[in-house]
Amino acid sequence: MNVNSPLQPLVSAFILHLSNERQLSPHTVDGYSRDLAALRKDLDEQAIAAWPDVRAHHLRTYISAGKRQGRSGRTLQRRLSAARTFFNYLAREGICTTNPAMAFSAPKSDSRLPVTIDTDQMSRLLEIETSDWHGLRDRAMLELFYSSGLRLAELVGGNIGDISFDDCSMKVRGKGGKDRVLPVGSKAITAINSWLRVRQELPKGKLEDESALFLSERGRRISPRSVQERVKKWSLRLGISGRIHPHTLRHSFASHLLESSQDLRAVQELLGHADISTTQIYTHLDFQHLAEVYDKAHPRAQKVTDK
Repeated sequence: MNVNSPLQPLVSAFILHLSNERQLSPHTVDGYSRDLAALRKDLDEQAIAAWPDVRAHHLRTYISAGKRQGRSGRTLQRRLSAARTFFNYLAREGICTTNPAMAFSAPKSDSRLPVTIDTDQMSRLLEIETSDWHGLRDRAMLELFYSSGLRLAELVGGNIGDISFDDCSMKVRGKGGKDRVLPVGSKAITAINSWLRVRQELPKGKLEDESALFLSERGRRISPRSVQERVKKWSLRLGISGRIHPHTLRHSFASHLLESSQDLRAVQELLGHADISTTQIYTHLDFQHLAEVYDKAHPRAQKVTDK
């Protein structure tokens, strides 16, 4: 970060606004910080000294440079979205009168279906045979991911007080600080109870966070990176094919639930999607599965073999 850049102070003020006033998750704030650092660096190279001097052609140059560097359409769209949000903030603060990022669109990327694992693989992943501290914690995390479709930030930010054992539910703070209450399955409740019985028996260090549902071995709230590493570790150990991430479990939760219920609105509510179009990608996933079954089973879909 070039702290001497004349553009940096307003970027820093905006990041504080996201964190303190809008109370966005640390993961989201970090994303904005990275994207705006890239924008600021590019504008420095274009010799722009003040944000009101930025015009649409400056931002087009920035996005075009990203495309030449091989950035995906999704990354460029995200970067432009961050710029739009930032210029909206500058307009509200009376610093800019227009939003140059609204003048054009970023290149589109090829739509990719979410990566999921099937129910057999999921069952194998959840059947961790362990009774040690790390294993009980990890099994509880995996069960909760799949039981309730949590985002990684939602699981990491979860507190013990968010779990209601009376009605088997969990209060979750999602994107934009929006709360929702999710059902938690009986197996996840059992796994969480097993974890809570050993939670304070830390392998290292002392308890530093009384409220956090999931802890590191040193007694701090577990980090997103640690969760990702533990999911990867267990998937490799149990022979689950493909690269498995926490979001794979969320995608699998949504896909399996939609396949069974066909209730798109319910899945939207459970996932915390503001727009149902975001949830509709799982209908394409469901159709893909049905098409595969059809191709394998229907006599009129069988390929003709050479005679």
